[in-house]
Amino acid sequence: MKLQQLRYIRAVAQQDLNISATAKSLYTSQPGISKQIRLLEEELGLEIFTRRGKHLTEVTPVGKIIIDLARDILHRVEGIKQAADEFRDETAGSLLIATTHTQARYALPDAITAFIERYPRVSLHIHQSSPVQIAELAARGEVDFAIATEGLELSSDLVVLPCYNWNRSIIMLENHPLAETPQLSLEELAEHPLVTYMFGVTGRSKFDEAFQREGLSPRVVFTATDADVIKTYVRLGLGIGIIAGMAYDAEQDVGLVALDARHLFTPSTTMIGCRRGTFLRGYMYDFIELFAPHLHRQLVDDVFAASSSSTVDALLADIDLPVH
Repeated sequence: MKLQQLRYIRAVAQQDLNISATAKSLYTSQPGISKQIRLLEEELGLEIFTRRGKHLTEVTPVGKIIIDLARDILHRVEGIKQAADEFRDETAGSLLIATTHTQARYALPDAITAFIERYPRVSLHIHQSSPVQIAELAARGEVDFAIATEGLELSSDLVVLPCYNWNRSIIMLENHPLAETPQLSLEELAEHPLVTYMFGVTGRSKFDEAFQREGLSPRVVFTATDADVIKTYVRLGLGIGIIAGMAYDAEQDVGLVALDARHLFTPSTTMIGCRRGTFLRGYMYDFIELFAPHLHRQLVDDVFAASSSSTVDALLADIDLPVH
């Protein structure tokens, strides 16, 4: 059994069993991948993939277990390399972050700017996606950190830490009939068409919970993953927008007004997640602290070492999260 074979079966699974796409992603040949997978199957005495002719059709039940174990092994191998890199040169490397548009556009720029100034030889990559996909990427070890508001806590493969709390703003055209209302109610909002985030994105669950508690059915006419897209359609007169408060800028969002919605919705918490067992290099600790200053190195280590969720809760209980 070779590490290369484990990399091949992991990559094939990630590429939806498309060997051609896998070969391109790994800069190798299709026959080479097929041969190594066959050799591994022969060594194990079972099939990892079922086939129709030359094409892989699905992962066998035992194949799923083997691929999961391969991911764990390769993740540990990567940890060994990172440990060696840390002692060889702690100022160079790479950092891969998966996050949502809202975090990338409004929450991360200051931390990233400071990080690049401190570590100019670290290559930083941002992958924008949905919270579910972000969590999966981090759980598989394909990115170092996942940053999102929804979904990360659902993955048992991730260590998750709270970064900051935030709430919402109600945005509308300057001439909208509700623009001068000092404090809007959910009942008033429910009477108008609304434009907001898609389900499962950027704290949308808190939006739905608020209306459900009051027995109201909001008239959501348009949803998007991107606050800038929501603002675009509010400008077109499609409805009232409900977005993260940090996504509104009075200077840039000309023609729109924003009303505070903290009295209507409970706060959401943005989290940072990392696969369990990850070896954190020095600059990775620094990135976490630049983004969330209360998450200092000792606290991060203590949470990673915690053996139960109750221990994690106790470690984080006294943190006073900043509000964005």
